Amino acid sequence: MTLTDQMTRLARQAKEASRLLAQLTTAQKDGCLLAMADAIETDGKAIQEANANDLEQAANAGLSNAMLDRLRLDDKRIAAMAKGLCEVAALPDPVGRVLDDRTRPNGLRLQKISTPIGVVVIIYESRPNVTADAASLCFKSGNAAILRGGREALHSNQAIAESMLRAAARQLPAFPTHAIQVVPITDREAVKVLLSLTQYVDVCMPRGGEGLIRAVTECSKVPVIKHYKGVCHVYVDAEADLKMAEEIAFNAKCQRPAVCNAMETLLVDQAVAATFLPAIARRLNEKKVELRADEAARKILEASLPQPAGVIKTASEQDYFTEYNDYILNVRIVDGVSQAIDHINYYGSAHSDSIVTRHEGRAREFLARVDSAAVYWNASTRFTDGAEFGMGAEIGISTDKIGARGPMGLEELSSYKWLGFGNGQLRT
Repeated sequence: MTLTDQMTRLARQAKEASRLLAQLTTAQKDGCLLAMADAIETDGKAIQEANANDLEQAANAGLSNAMLDRLRLDDKRIAAMAKGLCEVAALPDPVGRVLDDRTRPNGLRLQKISTPIGVVVIIYESRPNVTADAASLCFKSGNAAILRGGREALHSNQAIAESMLRAAARQLPAFPTHAIQVVPITDREAVKVLLSLTQYVDVCMPRGGEGLIRAVTECSKVPVIKHYKGVCHVYVDAEADLKMAEEIAFNAKCQRPAVCNAMETLLVDQAVAATFLPAIARRLNEKKVELRADEAARKILEASLPQPAGVIKTASEQDYFTEYNDYILNVRIVDGVSQAIDHINYYGSAHSDSIVTRHEGRAREFLARVDSAAVYWNASTRFTDGAEFGMGAEIGISTDKIGARGPMGLEELSSYKWLGFGNGQLRT
């Protein structure tokens, strides 16, 4: 069987499953999700064994520590996957909602009803918990999921999906077997073939680095919902609570640096730079964060850190455009909120940006003028996440302006159709 044959069969099976999924009741879907959650925890040991296999191969292949962290599944992350499934089960069903109801002067009644999209392809790297998140959200919204993770996580992804499918089949004998499928082929050509099958596949949502997302977008013949990268900022205003700012900046950079909502550039108002930069530098040095600073910031940092301390380099123009996914941070001193906003709108990726200040006027200006999917006042950029937004698990994050924007949950996985109710109306 050729690669094209394999991908066509997989996509056709997903399309058939999507039509059956659309007929399931909310109770049936929720029962399956709760059974899947129990199974993930019950099968936790087997899933971790599969993950250990992936981790060993990934380490031998030279993956960075940050990427290995994204790949690793421990008890806490498995419990989080199970919790995410339960949270999705508890969310309102997005299918069948009446979005609009109007009656025209001729008596024709029109209803706009939410529906599943159909077949959703998810392409992602490293993090195997995405398998459970994506599959659960697609299932609850009545969509068939085709999951294509990175080769480094293949065994983990398959173990998670198989656990979920077995549990759903036990819970609901009529469960469509191909509602959740993991692409078993690591050949990149498989993605290109799969995303050419417009008669079966409805939409693609890539998750991962900029290179992967651009490659998917360039080869896909089906619509792609995406963000290219996460170049996120925290701006510390002249009237910030500096202790709060220190905690927010440290969290935004170091809580999990290899994710798209981690801070990549710290902007500090010149009025507080001499006080704030030494304090945050000492915190960042605990994690051995490499700092890339403009000239003014570098002078303060080098004077305040004991030698030898964390690495301090001069920031280049390209650095400000870069998503590091690592313990590296740009630092720049700016002259007021307007310059901070201009920097973010020019160098940023329209993902997540935050201002720390007591000054409501400056905060409101920042919230209004920063053109990003998520903009915060006195909070970490790390909150841009479906679970943190109360959506349950997330399918991804979009910086597009048409369709979904920001964290994508159940509502973003639904479409709609119009229903017309007449009694013989004819158009004249």
